[in-house]
Amino acid sequence: MGNLTKFRDEIKGKTEKDEREGYKPKPEVVKWIEDVCELQNEWEDMQQRVAAAKTLAYKCCPKCSLRLGVTTQAHNIRQQLFSLKQVGESFGSNLVVESYQMKKVEFIAGPSIKGQSAATRNLNEILRLLEDDKVCIIGVWGAGGIGKTTLVKNLNNELLKIDVSIRPKLSFGVVVWVTVPKPPIAIRKVQAQIADRLNLKVDAEGSEVRIASKISERLKQEKSFLVILDDVWEAINLDDVGVPQLKGSKVIITSRFLGVCKKMKSDTEMSISTLDVNESWALFMENAGDVANRVDIEPLAKKIARECDGLPLAIIVIATSMRGKNMVEQWEDALDSLKKSEPNDKDTREKVYQVIKWSFDSLEQTRNRDIQSCFLYCSLYPAAIPTDDLIRCWWAEGFLGEHDTYENAYNRGITTIEELKDVCLLEKEAHDCVKLHDVIRDVAKWIDDSSGLTDISRLKLVSASVKRLSFIIQDLPNNLTKCPKATSLLLQHNRYLRKIPQTFLLAFPALRVLNLSGSRIRELPCSINELHQLRALILQRCFMLDELPAIGNLCNLQLLDCDGTKLCCMPEGMDKLTNLMLLNMPLCGFKDNIDLGVFHELQRLEMLHLSISERGAVGAACFDEISHLPNLKSLSIYLDRSSISNMKSDQTWMRRLKRFHITVGKTTTPEEVSFDNNSTRAIRLLGFDIFNNKVWVSSMLQFASDLYLENCMGMTEFIRNHSFDGLKSLCIMNCSCDFGAFTEECDDDPLPNLEHLKISYVNDIMNVPHFGQLLGLRFSKLRKLDLHHCYSLTCVFYVGNGFSVPRHLEEISVSECGNLTELVEQLGSSSEIPRVRKLWLYSLVALRRFGEAERMWEHLEELYVRSCHEIMKLPLSIQTSKNIKTIKGEPTWWSRLEWDDQKYKSSLEHCFTKIPWFLTRDDWF
Repeated sequence: MGNLTKFRDEIKGKTEKDEREGYKPKPEVVKWIEDVCELQNEWEDMQQRVAAAKTLAYKCCPKCSLRLGVTTQAHNIRQQLFSLKQVGESFGSNLVVESYQMKKVEFIAGPSIKGQSAATRNLNEILRLLEDDKVCIIGVWGAGGIGKTTLVKNLNNELLKIDVSIRPKLSFGVVVWVTVPKPPIAIRKVQAQIADRLNLKVDAEGSEVRIASKISERLKQEKSFLVILDDVWEAINLDDVGVPQLKGSKVIITSRFLGVCKKMKSDTEMSISTLDVNESWALFMENAGDVANRVDIEPLAKKIARECDGLPLAIIVIATSMRGKNMVEQWEDALDSLKKSEPNDKDTREKVYQVIKWSFDSLEQTRNRDIQSCFLYCSLYPAAIPTDDLIRCWWAEGFLGEHDTYENAYNRGITTIEELKDVCLLEKEAHDCVKLHDVIRDVAKWIDDSSGLTDISRLKLVSASVKRLSFIIQDLPNNLTKCPKATSLLLQHNRYLRKIPQTFLLAFPALRVLNLSGSRIRELPCSINELHQLRALILQRCFMLDELPAIGNLCNLQLLDCDGTKLCCMPEGMDKLTNLMLLNMPLCGFKDNIDLGVFHELQRLEMLHLSISERGAVGAACFDEISHLPNLKSLSIYLDRSSISNMKSDQTWMRRLKRFHITVGKTTTPEEVSFDNNSTRAIRLLGFDIFNNKVWVSSMLQFASDLYLENCMGMTEFIRNHSFDGLKSLCIMNCSCDFGAFTEECDDDPLPNLEHLKISYVNDIMNVPHFGQLLGLRFSKLRKLDLHHCYSLTCVFYVGNGFSVPRHLEEISVSECGNLTELVEQLGSSSEIPRVRKLWLYSLVALRRFGEAERMWEHLEELYVRSCHEIMKLPLSIQTSKNIKTIKGEPTWWSRLEWDDQKYKSSLEHCFTKIPWFLTRDDWF
């Protein structure tokens, strides 16, 4: 038996070596190895029975039946030994299928990512995901030419080099590469590539179902497999192809479209970003050669590289096209072409522009939406594009289809933006903005060149066929070529533009969109009243504009945005704008009250934003007129405090508003409270006697989600005696709280759904529990707490005596509370373990301790500390926590901290980041 098992191990070693070289063992060899293993198990079983027969019990009373059984088993083993020995010797050296050789991984030629830190990080991340048992399908997505194919080619080749003895989960039986054809996708072509890779013969005339079955059976023979589907444009059903989902086996999808990855049920999606400046230049140099290093050419070469904006395909193609070009004039010409969005040679046009245009061509057009025009419109903007601004222009142009309401059109616009982001034609930018990649903007201009999409700096370039214009200019001419087809004129951000000639706008009779935001114009010409097709007039931040001409002829106007202007009165003809849906009109400079009857004529208004300023306060009669607008969904308004007593107490009409910001009164504190951008239904009361106006306030608050109180009287009694289930945020500033006024507890929580509490400049609050008792609050759903300039505050919470830290509290920020010595004071035990994840501490000169309730901090993920010099030690729960990710503070504070064990400090070093000295409190909170 020993000889036979040794012989088996020799044959098994040879077959494993052959498998690593891509050969497949003969089925009879595999079967023979399995038979020898079974015989070895039987042999070991017989040995155990013999050993049992030699025990003391059997020596005293031997059993013949056991002896007979062992003898029979030994006879059978002897016969099998002889047979298996003969079969094994008959194999000779013919252990594998001669016509079959399949390497586990085949090398695929392609550019290396060596030296590209971002690509290397992405490669390592995919390798990690391949080892994750919870991940089966990985989606890799990004714009055309961004390097998805290059990344997975490098991944494929990396699998050739990896030591699988160290990383065994990366040892796949076979790695299959498939370049998926563009739509319409032919499943047979995908199956043919897989079958060819597996050396699997399939009937070309057979059905897709039959071929899928054969591929599936073949892949199941591997211990594991990896299938890479590159450049997928439409979702593919893996079962239709024949790729089974088995434990240990993986599928990688690369696509331009996030939606494709999700439709193919990817377990995780990885977005591929552009290269940074240094990586871009290194890649450009690699492909352009030494000529790019010449003193006279290098500045131009770097500018050309910057025009590629980190897109690898553009860098490689354009740099290669410049290789060997030694004349400065050639580089200057190439740079000029790129700036004009013109492909400087055939390769750039076919290998870069056409690649991106395929994404454009794939956009799904419908009768109710022109998504291709939506995309092309984005190229009119030189940089970041405000989302709301873009959607309004699309709406005015008619790209979003016909909608009864702006709200529906806006929803369609958001959907369109998300779809363009999902196919990598738009990118997310900060502050509710999106942007176009520079190369993608160039492609958009190249695509739509024939239809006159224009971005010009010299007006002489304008042709009569132009449809949309965007340019930066200082002076506009009186006479301009008539542009009868032009529908958009974007002149925003022209800060040197001070005057629009009287006849200039007459050159654009079909204009739908006019944007003059950020210009220095002092007036609009009367000729604007001739733009009968105008749907959107945008005048944001025209700080010098104090009056508008008559606009009563603009019968199709749907949007008038004058936010940030100094208008002193309503323009003449305002009541004639019966199609107006959005009106943003500042009242702070108005010399007279708004005429009654104006809003009564604007029955289609959905959004009405009047400036939040005391000088532009609206009286009772005007407010009543606004309350009867049947389609109003969003309202921002400043109400005259003196007229509140004349207003109706029944405000049930506010139920139809989805968003409102209503302010009453005048601010008195140096730190003015402003509305949170996320607030949807907010009321702000400033210097207001709440209790004496409780009927009106109570009626309004029934529909509010956010309440801001500043320097208000009667607050305590009002809140204790009312219940507002809808309020989720309460901000109290500079309001007096008499802690001795109430001793009885409230039966019910007046704010049962409160999630955010902010208290500022309230000097007599000592801790949050006392404040809660004063107002009758339970804090059962409190998630966020902000405390600022509360100079009597000695601790934030105390634990014990029937009180504990709110269990749902996740974020705490405390600043400039000079007497605060401890965050949590321990007065007794508590079974509640809060889940505080974020803690901001700023300028707390007396704060020494976090508190004894160390369990409170075991879920902490982010800690920010500045100007809290008395904090010398972190609670043990933070030191030992596995959840902590970020600690930000001053280096001097970090170096002075005391530690129970230096290993705790070492384990947290990677979490610590020093804060820039110039950050203010507002930068933090």
